Parts: sequence; structure tokens; C-alpha cells
Amino acid sequence: MKYKSLPARTCAGIMLLFISLTGYSQTDTTKTDTTYWKKDLRTGLSFNQASFSDNWQGGGVNSIGLNTFLNYKANYRRDIHSWDNEIDLAYGVIKNEGQSSRKSVDRIYLDTKYGRKLTTKWDFFTSLSFLSQFDKGYEYDVEDPDTGEIYDKLISNFMSPAFITSSWGVEYHPTSYFKIRFGPFSPRMTVVSDEDVAVNGEVDGEPARYGVPVGDKTRLEWLAFQMVADFNKDIANNLNLKWKYILFANYEELEFRKVDHRLDVSITAKVNKFIDVGLGGIMIYDYDQVDEVQISQALNLGVVYKFKNYSDKKE
Repeated sequence: MKYKSLPARTCAGIMLLFISLTGYSQTDTTKTDTTYWKKDLRTGLSFNQASFSDNWQGGGVNSIGLNTFLNYKANYRRDIHSWDNEIDLAYGVIKNEGQSSRKSVDRIYLDTKYGRKLTTKWDFFTSLSFLSQFDKGYEYDVEDPDTGEIYDKLISNFMSPAFITSSWGVEYHPTSYFKIRFGPFSPRMTVVSDEDVAVNGEVDGEPARYGVPVGDKTRLEWLAFQMVADFNKDIANNLNLKWKYILFANYEELEFRKVDHRLDVSITAKVNKFIDVGLGGIMIYDYDQVDEVQISQALNLGVVYKFKNYSDKKE
């Protein structure tokens, strides 16, 4: 089974969504007040390649990879009201010699949050977030226990899984570069819309797909708690550290081993105006996927375009 690339209509749809959210228009000449909006855009393309001669004794496989990403934030604050929005998209493929193309990174994350000021450092908030991926993902070279046949097993796709979470609670923001949300009421819906996505494990002895029972397409967890911590700061000249930690706990299954954790970390060094080098990693523990910690990491050098309509305050 060969890996299929990202459909063109999906790329077009994402681009249209981005353009609409940036609020730019070539035909609209109406002047609007954007004083209270802070906009921050980062988008880029990175390339990695490795090759070896036929007599290379150290071992290795010729490979080529391409990654692209887009992160856009539009935050509004006026008086006691705030409205924060984020789009975080990433997609990459890698081609090793002798293998079909395989995706190396695939993420769709959308988040919108309304806040109402309680004190200088505390807000009440309500938020809605969406997490999924663009394209099909496979577990490669799986052996069929009945026939012994080797095949690629489909384990994910667009909206399979997808996590839609609504959270209500309070947010603490002591500085401009760090904030943390506590959502004691955070219902979450898990969606597996593709019936061909294989069973990826067992939960308490019963087969399931990302916690969605076989035969169903959704799972709703009404009574749940979510915590989101967000850090983004230039820790040295031309060196940025960014991380986001998400904890999710279902009150009805409140056991330590069933609490979900996700940590995204990236450190980026600016080479010049348009070139960055970055090291990133993701750690996931989700009992409904597998009862083990999952880890991925990537090192990238690429061309980056940045835009901000404000300057950061030094703290």
C-alpha cells in the first residue's frame, strides 16, 4: 500500500481559512480599528536530506524530507474583555530509499478562548479547541496473525481521531510569556469518522479505537477536567523556547494511569532574518491509544516568514 500525499483541495481549504482569519482583503477599503488586536504569524518550509556512497561503511539510508508549518495568533483585549485565537498547522513527509513516502509530522490545532478579567492576573474563560490531522497514517510492515501476510495498517486519518474540547474555568497569567488555564468543567468529544481505521488497542480487555467503541463514531466525556499551560519566551538573544502542556482527566474514570498528558516543546535559533534552525519534540501519554509514553522529535533548518503588529515587552 503506497502512501498518498495531501489532497490539493485540503491545502486550498486551509489557505482560504487562513486568509479569512487574518482579516486581509484586497477589495475591502473600509478602515477598521485594529488597535486592540495583536497578530503574530509564523510560517515556513524546511528541507532535510542525507545520502551515502555505495561503499560507505558506516551504514545509512539515502533520504529526503520536507516539512511545512503555519502558526497564527490573533488576540484581542479591551477593558475587561479578551478573545484569543490560534491556528497551528504542520505537515511533513520523508522518503527513504527503498520505501514509499511516509508522513513525518501531521497536525491541525485550532483554539479560541473568550476571557473576562477578574483581577490583574486572573481571568474567567471559556474555550473551544480542535485537534486532528490532515492525512492518513499507517503502522507499517504489520504481519497478519492468520495469513502471515505483511501489510500497512491504517491507524489514523482526517477526523480519525479528532478531539473537540470545550473548557470553562479560570486562567492565571502572571507574565506576558506564561499562562495557565484550569478548566474544572471540560467536556470532550472524540471522533473516529473513518470506519477503515483499525482497532489500535484494547481498553480494559475490550477493543477500541482511541477510546471510541467499535461500531461507534464518537465518544463523549461530559465530566472532565483540563489544564493547559503555555510558555513562549526569548530566553537569549535570537533563541526562543516554547512549550505547551495539556492534561485531561475524566472524573468518571479518575485513575492515575488514565489521565492524559501531552507536552509539545520547541527551541528555535534565528540564523538570520529568514532562516531558523529548530529542535522540537512531542510527548504523549493517552491510555485510550496505548498504555505507554509516545515520543517524537525533529531537527529542522528552513526558511521562515514572520509578521507581528506589536513589539514584545521585556520582562
